[in-house]
Amino acid sequence: MRHEISRASQLRKAQTKAESRAWWLLRSRNLAGFKFRRQHPIGPSFADFCCPELKLIIELEGSGHSQPSVIKADASRHEFLKREGYLVAHFPNGIAFKAPEEFVTNVKRLCEELRSRKIEKG
Repeated sequence: MRHEISRASQLRKAQTKAESRAWWLLRSRNLAGFKFRRQHPIGPSFADFCCPELKLIIELEGSGHSQPSVIKADASRHEFLKREGYLVAHFPNGIAFKAPEEFVTNVKRLCEELRSRKIEKG
């Protein structure tokens, strides 16, 4: 556990400009009151942004994610997270700068859909 916290801290300190901007949009319950965490450890990996209450993960992806080896690793990671009950939403790296309103609208819509499903299940 201590290693996970240390690694998460390192990842937060080394965040990209896109991650920093996205965090500014998601933090402090700014998004419909939902709490997000950044570089949240889940199993063997870390989610860019996670709302544990809804089991929603927001991932920002740059051009490196189009490499065959990364595609394979991402697919494996995605399957693990899906088995754990998480929904993973992927967004292009620059969306927080180029279209912040669209980013917020899309994440908020996902949050509200997941909250509705959670309420329906009881």
